[in-house]
Amino acid sequence: MLCISYQPDEKTCIQFAIKVAYFLLSALSLIVCVLAVAFASYRYSQITQFTCEAVPEICQCKLDTVDPLSRTFIFQNVLGCDDITSTFSLYLLIQIVLNLLAAIVGFAACFVMWKDRYQVFYVGIRFHSFTAPGGQQQKV
Repeated sequence: MLCISYQPDEKTCIQFAIKVAYFLLSALSLIVCVLAVAFASYRYSQITQFTCEAVPEICQCKLDTVDPLSRTFIFQNVLGCDDITSTFSLYLLIQIVLNLLAAIVGFAACFVMWKDRYQVFYVGIRFHSFTAPGGQQQKV
C-alpha cells in the first residue's frame, strides 16, 4: 500500500472549524509567548548591566558610564535604585519563566493537534511473498 487514505474524524463543519481555530490560536499564542520571552530577556540583560545613581524620587541608570553618548534611563517616583535593579529584574525573570511555560503549552497543543490529524506516515513499501509457504505455488 503506497498511499493511505485519511478518514477525517470530524463529523460536521463546525467541529472542523473549531479544531482549526484551536490550532491557529495555539500557534499564535506560541509565537506571542516566544516574543514576550525574547523581549523580557533583552530587558533583563540590560538591567543587569545598569549603573544607577539615586536622585530624590528619581533613579538615573546608564548602560555604559564611560561613554558620554550612552543612553540614560530615568525612572521617576521610585524610593531607591534597588527597586529597579533587584525588584524589577525579579519580575522580569518571573515573566520569562511564565511565558516560557506558556510557550511550551502552546507548542504541546499544536503538536498534539498536528499528530492527531496526521498520525499516519508513509514508512516504505511492504513486500509480500508471491509463493505459498512450503515453496509451492497456489492454484487459482
